[in-house]
Amino acid sequence: MSAVRVKICGIRSLEEAFWAIEAGASALGFVFADSPRQVTPEEAAAICRRLPPFITRVGVFVNEAPDHIRRVARFCGLDAVQLHGDEPPEHCRLGPGLKVIKALRVDRQDPASLLAEVCRYEVAAILLDSKIEGRYGGSGVTFDWRTAAALRRSWPGPLILAGGLNRENVLAAIRLVRPYAVDASSGVERSGQKDRGLLKEFISLIHYSNYEYATGKRNDLLTGERTG
Repeated sequence: MSAVRVKICGIRSLEEAFWAIEAGASALGFVFADSPRQVTPEEAAAICRRLPPFITRVGVFVNEAPDHIRRVARFCGLDAVQLHGDEPPEHCRLGPGLKVIKALRVDRQDPASLLAEVCRYEVAAILLDSKIEGRYGGSGVTFDWRTAAALRRSWPGPLILAGGLNRENVLAAIRLVRPYAVDASSGVERSGQKDRGLLKEFISLIHYSNYEYATGKRNDLLTGERTG
């Protein structure tokens, strides 16, 4: 597996976008669903127009009609969409030019049943998030990463790990799962707002994990990781 990538979700301003890019994020998420981090298509489009090349623009939708998703994606200039609700497989086929990430919420599924669910979707990537009743992401709660690790071993596609990741646990999560990418939102916020310092700390740990994976060198004293 190549270097783990970073998506920062819940971007609400150009300032937040550039903080994330400056820290090393390769993808930014814009939430169009009901959420404290929700933005309008007009707000997202204004930010997307100002972003530099090689940054992936991802729109996050929950249980929206495919035609609506396609319209918003075109208007905002999105590169990918993340379907974070209960969308059936047929709603994930949005046509050429728009990559689809399907989010699945994990509670206590056994790995075999999760694999069967994943295989129903023909998408560019699967994102695993925590299952919290009445919530579709952004909960700040982790799930049992051993489930993600088991899926990673049995399913060859790109796996994105989300759900309560922050500077205190992301290194342990990556070491166990070794996902294609990690996705953070509340874990890089203070008082509900993206924090420049937390973004730098969080993404620097992903960079370190890529270094230790490539070199085989590990130094927890250097990272100050707390795994308990």
